[in-house]
Amino acid sequence: MNARAELHGGELIARRHLRASPERVWTAFTSPGGIAAFWGGSHATVPPESVALDLRPGGEFALDTRAPGGASRRLRFVYVSITAPHELVFDEPVTGLRTTVTIQPAADGTDLTVHQRRLPPELRSAQAVDGLASILDALAAHLEHDEPTPGRSTT
Repeated sequence: MNARAELHGGELIARRHLRASPERVWTAFTSPGGIAAFWGGSHATVPPESVALDLRPGGEFALDTRAPGGASRRLRFVYVSITAPHELVFDEPVTGLRTTVTIQPAADGTDLTVHQRRLPPELRSAQAVDGLASILDALAAHLEHDEPTPGRSTT
């Protein structure tokens, strides 16, 4: 099952069921290695060394995205609220975009919702919808690829 994303005026909502525990999904969103593994989706890569995070309300996280053609862009966000392992809220200070990541336990994994509010005009597009869906699909692939194996240490 792929991510579903919908644009509603100034809001973008994406949903994805993940076959991983809420704790593993939380770790993917709150660790440099996890963020680097999926944030670029299918349209960019994120060098792990570019990810910096200060996981606390008022703390920042930042990362570089690199497009296939080599163009690089620094993204910066500020955490508004953190409720481990269920919800992250962060703002993008330049545009005012607010993102809420909601992680809900489900019978066979996790239901993830990413709700972006106050979208700037340039993000009210089919490309933005597809981009967010591809990020959640990349997260799913990362979690399936990085699945802990019984008897194998993951540390």
